[in-house]
Amino acid sequence: MMNEEINKANQGIKNAKHQQLEQFRVDDKGTNLTTNQGLTMAQDEFSLKAGERGPTLMEDFHFREKVTHFDHERIPERVVHARGTGVHGEFQLYESMKEYTKAGFLQDPNVKTPLFVRFSTVAGFRGSADTVRDVRGFAIKFYTQEGNYDLVGNNFPVFFIQDAIKFPDFVHAVKPEPHTEVPQASSAHDTFWDFIASNQESAHMVMWAMSDRAIPRSFRMMEGFGVHTFRLINADGKATFVKFHLKPLLGIHSFVWDETQKIAGKDPDFNRKDLQEAIENGNYPEFEVGVQLLPEEKEFSLDFDILDPTKIWPEEDIPVKIIGKITLNKNVDNFFAEVEQVAFHPGHLVPGIDFTNDPLLQGRLFSYTDTQLIRLGGPNFHEIPINRPVVQFHNNQRDGYRRDTINTNMVSYHNNSMSQNTPKTVSEKEGGYAHYQEQIHGSKIAARSESFKDNFSQAAMFYNSMSNVEKKHIIDAFTFELSQVKSKDIVQQVVNMFGNVNIDMMTQVAQHVGAIPPKGEGSKYAKISPKLSQENTIKKSDTLKIGVIISEGFNADDFNTMMKALTDAKTMQEIISNTLAPIKGSDGKEQIPKRTLTSTDPVLFDGIYVLGGSKVDDAFKTNTKKFIQETYMHYKPLAVSMSSSEFLKPEMNGQPGVTVSDGKDQSASKFIADISAHRHWDRNINIL
Repeated sequence: MMNEEINKANQGIKNAKHQQLEQFRVDDKGTNLTTNQGLTMAQDEFSLKAGERGPTLMEDFHFREKVTHFDHERIPERVVHARGTGVHGEFQLYESMKEYTKAGFLQDPNVKTPLFVRFSTVAGFRGSADTVRDVRGFAIKFYTQEGNYDLVGNNFPVFFIQDAIKFPDFVHAVKPEPHTEVPQASSAHDTFWDFIASNQESAHMVMWAMSDRAIPRSFRMMEGFGVHTFRLINADGKATFVKFHLKPLLGIHSFVWDETQKIAGKDPDFNRKDLQEAIENGNYPEFEVGVQLLPEEKEFSLDFDILDPTKIWPEEDIPVKIIGKITLNKNVDNFFAEVEQVAFHPGHLVPGIDFTNDPLLQGRLFSYTDTQLIRLGGPNFHEIPINRPVVQFHNNQRDGYRRDTINTNMVSYHNNSMSQNTPKTVSEKEGGYAHYQEQIHGSKIAARSESFKDNFSQAAMFYNSMSNVEKKHIIDAFTFELSQVKSKDIVQQVVNMFGNVNIDMMTQVAQHVGAIPPKGEGSKYAKISPKLSQENTIKKSDTLKIGVIISEGFNADDFNTMMKALTDAKTMQEIISNTLAPIKGSDGKEQIPKRTLTSTDPVLFDGIYVLGGSKVDDAFKTNTKKFIQETYMHYKPLAVSMSSSEFLKPEMNGQPGVTVSDGKDQSASKFIADISAHRHWDRNINIL
């Protein structure tokens, strides 16, 4: 009886709680869109601008409410780019940019400008894996003598949307489903693909996201882009449109999909550890800084709008001028104090660099400050050491959360006589920042310029530019993603949408996911931009990680020959065996393994060399064969000594990227050449 009374009481409490919560439950389906004040809105697609191509206006209360709410959705990690890492470095010019800009750090090739870089994924939470399919953030804070300049970019040159008012919508769609909070750090679910099919301006960006660019081998081996069109302004006041590029000296390289999924489980910190270890070992990552320059008078000379953030400037039409180099040479001392508290903002400028009316960029100028206010506890986030400029700052701002500065001047207003009107402004000619005086004409209007409405031509150009292997990977990526989508209607919408990019591509995808192949002819845009294909990237062996598998009694001469070749080729080697106990070679010398065959995995290496010895047990054979098979399956370089050739399947011998080493220099040289190629796509993996 007592138990029945307790259960009845508990049920009553539960029902009361449900009734209490019921008043807060809202089903938005079928309703009109309103502001948080209940005001019904006429549109939710465009921010308010001065003319269709003009700047966004402060009075757009709907945009500000929407983005403010979005910026404050998560506490305390970043809403986007939560999963990241950062390092210190420096920038040095190759040649002066005086002709184009008066920015101080772009004048003298002898000056080194300190900087901080943060790399990140976009969609996942802070605890997600490094190697997921996603865009990568590539944000740089230059500590210049004129103040901090932030280049807040990505490893893709375009974005999903054209207007910042839709950014909250995009992120809501790509984040985990709200009723289950899965999947983590993945776009392979219904709400993302529903957004894509319903917002077709995203077509170009999705092609990048489905390509190998979305699963980079390393932060050190991916490009960076400023995404938006900016302005450079010289001392005479002449402006030039500019897009910023960062090109890795190691080339642009990626994982294969099976590999990246396994790494996410085996070592979710793979990319950040790769960056940290490279710097610890003195293999400082280097990126050349480039600019694409377009004179103002040629603003309308291209077949797309240069203010559209879903478009690139093809390098064959507007070449990238290489102007300097970034070297990353110091890891952080405290991850939280530096990486987590660094605050980037595209509005952190120096004289000689200014904005354009790109509507995505215009919205970011509001959003980033708003975000830092909630993440970093108030308006004084600039006082955190990692964010402080290298020059002293002086203004009339006072107090607020986390104030470190102790102001001794009793005057905190402008104008004043008590301090001779200081801090004082400085004229543009004396180095003061002044916005570029662009003429603006147009009615106040919430709309999109007609010049932004081509959604598919550059998406088609991207696909046209891919190698056959890369095209197959894109088809495989679409297939995987859409196979996770539960709504067949959404799948069909996506298939139809990307049929506008390439009919053959989406016909193959449709066959895999049970959709009806798209109708029509697809895009007739036949342009190709070879720079978009990773097949044309730099090939080097430098800093690639090679697993060297040995057992007791290994041939010391063969070992020494190969290790010298690997060292000379600037690879990083890790010795692997059954245990971590010392392994004695034929010359009596011992080698100390760093990993065991069961505590590491072949997906964590860029290639392997197998040198068995006189004492090889069953466990060594089984695990080594696993390493060989997976390395082979992922098209990576593979070498075995003649004494270990029994571990190879007979069909592997003679396949591209496979070396049976006789211990001589020629075999070692072949293996190094195979390593430099990174992948061997002509290999037949059907034999496995």
